[in-house]
Amino acid sequence: MDALNALQGRVSSPRLTEPTPQGDILDNIKKAAFRAADHGRMRPWRFLVIEGQGLIELGLLFVKSSEGRGEVLTDKARERMVARPHRAPMIVVVIASPRENPKAPEIEQVISAGAAAQNMITAAYAQGVGAIWRTGAPAYDDLIMKGLGLENSERIIGFLYLGTIKGKVPEAPQPDIGEYFQPWP
Repeated sequence: MDALNALQGRVSSPRLTEPTPQGDILDNIKKAAFRAADHGRMRPWRFLVIEGQGLIELGLLFVKSSEGRGEVLTDKARERMVARPHRAPMIVVVIASPRENPKAPEIEQVISAGAAAQNMITAAYAQGVGAIWRTGAPAYDDLIMKGLGLENSERIIGFLYLGTIKGKVPEAPQPDIGEYFQPWP
């Protein structure tokens, strides 16, 4: 698939199953992160790849986080929360890891990590791998960040769920770009 088709046609794939991307396909997804716009080649990001037992551990961390916020979970709600990471066979946690740099403010570094995430899901789509970028409360929860080993200065940009597309891929919506781009002045 050429770059323009991937960029203009990419859609999220919420229904994912085995197998996970492997070999050159997974390497291509990882390498795409490093083509993100990055002021001064700081590479202000890092990634955690979660599969297998890690998905179970992440689900348990989600439960611990909810209960730590005072939520009372029924057995059924606890089961659903433990199962959340199993919506895909692989999750890549994208972490912004900003550092002091007078020429690259923290916001630029965080945006760069977001660009790395976008490149990864576009590379997945271009190779026929299903992907969806999820955040929600777990992405902003201190207990989750601590449980995943983040430093105080780091932030979760998103959880990239990756796998084989299950079912039909939705068509990419085609917005009226004129509503979003105007000449100035």
